Amino acid sequence: MKFNKWTVALAALGVVSFGSAAKAEEAASPVMTALAATTISGYVDTSAEWNPNGNAGNANLPPYKFNSASKADGFNLDVIQLRIDKPLSESDWAAGYRADLWFGPDANALGTSSMFNNTSDFGLRQAYVALRAPVGTGLDFKMGVFDSIIGYESIEAGNDPNFTRSYGNSMEPQTHTGLLASYRFCDAFSASAGVANTVNSAINSRAQQGSTGMYPSVWDNFYTQNNLTPPAAGTDAKSDSFKSYMGSIALTAPESMGFLSGSTLYAGIVSGYNNSIWGSGLGANQTSYYVGATVATPVTGLRLGAAFDYLHFQDLGNNTGLGSFSADPYAWATAGYVSYQATEKLSFHVRAEYTEQKYGFQLDETSFGPPKTRIFAATFTTQYDLWKNVISRVEFRWDRSVNGQDMFQGTEPGVPVRLNAFLLAANIIYKF
Repeated sequence: MKFNKWTVALAALGVVSFGSAAKAEEAASPVMTALAATTISGYVDTSAEWNPNGNAGNANLPPYKFNSASKADGFNLDVIQLRIDKPLSESDWAAGYRADLWFGPDANALGTSSMFNNTSDFGLRQAYVALRAPVGTGLDFKMGVFDSIIGYESIEAGNDPNFTRSYGNSMEPQTHTGLLASYRFCDAFSASAGVANTVNSAINSRAQQGSTGMYPSVWDNFYTQNNLTPPAAGTDAKSDSFKSYMGSIALTAPESMGFLSGSTLYAGIVSGYNNSIWGSGLGANQTSYYVGATVATPVTGLRLGAAFDYLHFQDLGNNTGLGSFSADPYAWATAGYVSYQATEKLSFHVRAEYTEQKYGFQLDETSFGPPKTRIFAATFTTQYDLWKNVISRVEFRWDRSVNGQDMFQGTEPGVPVRLNAFLLAANIIYKF
């Protein structure tokens, strides 16, 4: 057996024997073999933002994912991601894992935390075991916490054409705790299907609604007036049998289609129970539909994209002690993307999008809540990768309330109606 130089030195001093060292090496070899295939990677995401919104301030910024007043008009650490994983090999019975850890302010917006209450600047984005079974071309599984299977944009800013997220990305499910199976029938067609506890992101969450909700006192009155015992918070009913389900397909254009080769069409659906809509504790059945495409063009470096998202909350309503409470909220968004790789380092990216969102409620046939939201947004991004392993880009974004509703008003008295919100941002990401 071949020993390393430190073992030889210790044996020469009489600290260890070659026999004990040999046994230690043999015991450690399975562990070292497993660790040899493990990789560590990640990125550090930073930004600087200027919001030229005049006297209206930044109290009500556009409601897309990871946008907040705490980032406005200053420099930011957005997130640090640390990925530890062992990818699946090409063997028939391959096994691996992935763990994505987030550190920084954006981790608080993940919604996955089950013990830090989303305020610790730490989040567990993904953590799953990956398996492959020798079925046909190979049936792959993920068991644990994994990203949603629908959406045009990634949760990782560096993998997106733009720095800020779209409204479609913001309304999509983000993370699930469950089991996902994926199969590639051929180079042109693949599909995924899975089951999860809920559609919302909290790790190990269940389809349950306790006595706490958007209006706890209302629920308490209802149980008291009807001589009922309220269930303990976090308990209820359907977690043993009621799950969330998902499926998606992907069609990829073959080489025989000429310049369209590599173009991809996606479609997917996620349906189940969300036990904390808007973080309120109010639950409802929810279905998300998605269709998206990435299209190659005959122009070198030019790619087009499109996405459509529709989110519907079903049967959101309860008969409370104060009367009949009901709601039928929905949201949808569509977006178009244009990306042009001008040189090896220089690229331009444009996104135009439109969204409608209705989150109104009704109590005893009396409507309340905000009116329907209609927003148009245009985003222009220039990226120039001057340094190795670094994404560096500048972005201008314009959000416009197109139905005359004051979406972006500040809190200062006497400030006129503000229908526009502007953002100028610089984004620097180092990947390792």
